[in-house]
Amino acid sequence: MTAIDPSLPRYGVIGNSKISYGRFSYGTHYLSIHQWGEGASFSMGSFCSIASNITVFLGGNHRTDWITTFPFGHVFQEQLGGMHIKGHPATKGDVVIGNDVWLGHHSTIMSGVTIGDGAVIGAYAVVAKDVEPYAIVGGNPAKHVKFRFEADIRELLGQLRWWDLPVEDIKIIADKLSSAPTVELLQTLIDTYKNTHRTP
Repeated sequence: MTAIDPSLPRYGVIGNSKISYGRFSYGTHYLSIHQWGEGASFSMGSFCSIASNITVFLGGNHRTDWITTFPFGHVFQEQLGGMHIKGHPATKGDVVIGNDVWLGHHSTIMSGVTIGDGAVIGAYAVVAKDVEPYAIVGGNPAKHVKFRFEADIRELLGQLRWWDLPVEDIKIIADKLSSAPTVELLQTLIDTYKNTHRTP
């Protein structure tokens, strides 16, 4: 068996859904991704931390805007027919998880959700709406708890995008990344690496 190189992005397909993970995201074997043929995709950025028992729904939404929530045409086709009925189960769209995101234990991500870079999803959270970069959310449904940093720090982190740097550069600054951010530190890193080739 060949070991997977964590420095390379990974791609795959589940049913009609495209799946992709960025570099060095770990715990992906704890992800349970569900889809029922709607074709929504799942993408996760680099350097994400995934706790155990994470569930992602790419679809499977029952239609609450129809007379019935029963998925005619999807189950019991031999007895009930309905093969021509489309749009049930449904999806609200792709799931996009940014870079350096921490998904807490037993969290659930619903279809159509985008989670911004640096966000933290609390344990047992059910995320049905987009999460801003560097936000912490928790609960069912997940609600904004606070931002990890003030707005000026968040803006500089968005400019730095350290996760796109070459591995050798990341190794050099790992100790700085493992410290509290300051405007001065982030501006220095931005200036140092502004002309560095980035990983697409």
